[in-house]
Amino acid sequence: MTATTIDRRPAAEPRGEDATARTLVTLTIADQLCGVPVLSVRDILGEQPITRIPLAPPEIAGSLNLRGRIVTAIDLRCRLGVPPPPPGTPRMSVVTEQGGDLYALLVDQVSEVMTPPATSFERNPPTLPAAWAEFCSGIYRLEGRLMVELDIGRILALSTEG
Repeated sequence: MTATTIDRRPAAEPRGEDATARTLVTLTIADQLCGVPVLSVRDILGEQPITRIPLAPPEIAGSLNLRGRIVTAIDLRCRLGVPPPPPGTPRMSVVTEQGGDLYALLVDQVSEVMTPPATSFERNPPTLPAAWAEFCSGIYRLEGRLMVELDIGRILALSTEG
């Protein structure tokens, strides 16, 4: 049960065309490269035991314990309309905080922290599936790959509505 805390010290200020570039934690959901703003990430966890919550919506995988705090686990595959991974596939959690509550976003893999050039950013294309477009800020065209920037506020909005 290891946790990685993200270093939130300010990075060097970008200059020129990258002045509006964002630093993102990259992750994978069903072979799709995604990114979330590094400043919204509190912890990154490996496989964790999750307790199912009776009568919770399907995208709420359950809850986990992080250093004595209860964390609601949200299955991003389910939230984005992607089939579940094969049974026994290890998952990682990206922990974020909203309104004083902690949430663990279950993903397939967490990779690296990167700052893609601002010039590679585009708004959601019309071909992006509706389930993804609802939770995305836009895409980055990288060398040979697209990276979808997830909007954590929108992802958590349904979980925090009561």
